[in-house]
Amino acid sequence: MTANVVPLFINPVAGRGRAARKLRRIVEIFDARGVTLEVVESTRMGDVEERIADAAREGVERIVVAGGDGSVYETANGLLKVGGKTAFGLIPVGTGNDFAKAADIPLDWEAAAAELAGRLATDQPPRPIDAGIMNDRYFANGVGIGFDAKINRIASKYRWPIGDFVYLVAVLEGLWDGVITPSVRMRFDGQTYEGPVTLANISNGPWVGGMFHIAPGAKNDDGYFDLVYADPVGRGRVLTLLPKVIRGQHTGEAEIHTARIREFELVAEEPLPSHLDGEAQPLQTDFEIRLLESALRLL
Repeated sequence: MTANVVPLFINPVAGRGRAARKLRRIVEIFDARGVTLEVVESTRMGDVEERIADAAREGVERIVVAGGDGSVYETANGLLKVGGKTAFGLIPVGTGNDFAKAADIPLDWEAAAAELAGRLATDQPPRPIDAGIMNDRYFANGVGIGFDAKINRIASKYRWPIGDFVYLVAVLEGLWDGVITPSVRMRFDGQTYEGPVTLANISNGPWVGGMFHIAPGAKNDDGYFDLVYADPVGRGRVLTLLPKVIRGQHTGEAEIHTARIREFELVAEEPLPSHLDGEAQPLQTDFEIRLLESALRLL
């Protein structure tokens, strides 16, 4: 790959197929700014991660990723497992685009592409952002454990073109099935908690599921995670809290607890669902999470 060519890693099915339909226009936008993209399309789950890791090992300094939060998750794992020195830019063409919101990337994909192409054309330096690791997997935006992750699993099975509202539909289905309130032991930055919880969310960015403002104060470059966990609540209370979570006005409610942390451990009595950047993880009982300050370089 020549020095003036930048690889574009794209997940064609991101945004329920929207990414593939935008590819030609993305290439045109970069061409207009004198930046040549070498398109690398993923063919299966984990393909973007492997190909990005290969590029980083080969010393590629800058890459572009077109996709949603799942693509960001694969990007973080591809880069960080080989050292994280390669800088990446994101064109958000996913469903929720939580990372893009946290990183102040325009949600209009054409505007984001034009802005990124301009930065690459003028050799603007990347900015450092924090990341995290849970057990042996990396993440860029956050971790959800418990009911939050259950909703994420439900949402992932839908293929309806309704954007963020797919997560709201998933909440309603999850409530019908019942709110899980497992017993856990948590430790975070010198504090401990033992008892049942509805969810625990460890946020590097403020948004989850596209429309839920779960951690309003979270910033992905401040050297901290924002922990949000909830006491056991029933279906009715979830429905009354839901609008507050969407608006980011839930943190003062009696059942909601918050802390700014750098490390977090949770041990559950039974295997729990979890997600990293919206990607479902295997059911497990032990979660060890720590901050990786300024680990990623964002163009």
